[in-house]
Amino acid sequence: MQIHELVPAPDSNKDRKRVGRGHGSGNGKTAGKGHKGQKARSGGGVRIGFEGGQMPLARRIPKRGFNNIFAAEYATVNVGDLERFTEGTVVDTELLCASGLVKKVCDGVKILGDGELNTKLTVKAAKFSKSAQEKIEKAGGKAEVI
Repeated sequence: MQIHELVPAPDSNKDRKRVGRGHGSGNGKTAGKGHKGQKARSGGGVRIGFEGGQMPLARRIPKRGFNNIFAAEYATVNVGDLERFTEGTVVDTELLCASGLVKKVCDGVKILGDGELNTKLTVKAAKFSKSAQEKIEKAGGKAEVI
């Protein structure tokens, strides 16, 4: 097969609608825009969310809370989930991602203290809760902040 012999699959390419090209095209005269009005004009139309002067929905509904755009967002892993690793393993963010415990790292990983840990591990993470750090060290491992 040569490059000039390649053709697209049947019905995969559809011709674009050519508006305002005469009555025979089926989209002549007003070109599918109807008669007059703001939406029929060149450059006409309204912005997203505009409701004709009525108070828009985005402004009608009550607003609550505050979203701090500078806050650090940590992916969380419980101490009990680290039990799956073998003794002496160095558990870091790459290993947690590879094992599927963390989907998205964000600003780092925080280890929380839910569950029990009986395996001696070296855990490297951005943050640890106090109970998580105690459980890791009680099992004979090390909690290292990176």
